Amino acid sequence: MNRRNHGFRCSRRRQGGASMVEVLVSLFIILVALLGLTGLMVQSQAAQFESYQRMQALQLAQDMVSRLTANPKQAACYVTATSVGTGYSGTPTCTGAVAGNAQDRAVKDMTEWDALLKGRAEQDSSGTKVGAVLGARGCVTAFTGNGVTNEYQVAVAWQGSIASFAPPADIACGQNQYGTDTQRRAVSLVVHLPG
Repeated sequence: MNRRNHGFRCSRRRQGGASMVEVLVSLFIILVALLGLTGLMVQSQAAQFESYQRMQALQLAQDMVSRLTANPKQAACYVTATSVGTGYSGTPTCTGAVAGNAQDRAVKDMTEWDALLKGRAEQDSSGTKVGAVLGARGCVTAFTGNGVTNEYQVAVAWQGSIASFAPPADIACGQNQYGTDTQRRAVSLVVHLPG
């Protein structure tokens, strides 16, 4: 009987603590879990940044739609030959058929939209513009042909943080301006003006 108790005590003693291998395996499992969690957090932040950029771009596009619908007689003045915003250093002009206040308003609207695309709305303490969508460019194009009149596309393009899918072919704003087209993001709104 003494032997049995002694054997029981020995096996009990062996089971009393964790071996170094068990500790290392546990640490490895915890490390893999933490790395996975870190990767998930990075992906979540990238998705959140992309969503924020898209929301800002939609607000910029909606801003131009509002300006365009408020001045429909000078809609042709809003059409851009090149994109405004990032990379644009000119001053918008209009040589429309009807001069006067409506034409001046269109030029002012385009100038303000150019500044908004470049981030004028928010600046840091040093005066650096920080409120813009990354590499924002804006375009206004007129749809013509097939009996369509007074219909315009307002598009805002920007640079995505990671490669994804290229925007649809009917949104040409910012095309070939961000390296590969899979880095370009774009949103567009179509507006039909009375007339």
